Amino acid sequence: MQPVEIYTSPLCGFCHAAKRLLSQKGVNFSEIDVARQPERRAEMTQRAKGGRTVPQIFIGDTHVGGCDELFALERAGKLDALLAA
Repeated sequence: MQPVEIYTSPLCGFCHAAKRLLSQKGVNFSEIDVARQPERRAEMTQRAKGGRTVPQIFIGDTHVGGCDELFALERAGKLDALLAA
């Protein structure tokens, strides 16, 4: 399974929804809380090609985007393949 990283903040409902979906699928992920580690926000923005909102989700080397994009992959039946690649 590909490594999954998700940049989050504690009060973000979209972050909680994305983490819940990943957890329901049995996916282990690394969480980077940009509220507690504000120095990591610049790293997130650079990796996300300018994306400033949370969550920003990475599966392996692929930048998925945010919660909406993660759920779109799931609805399209493409998330499992990306995770397994």
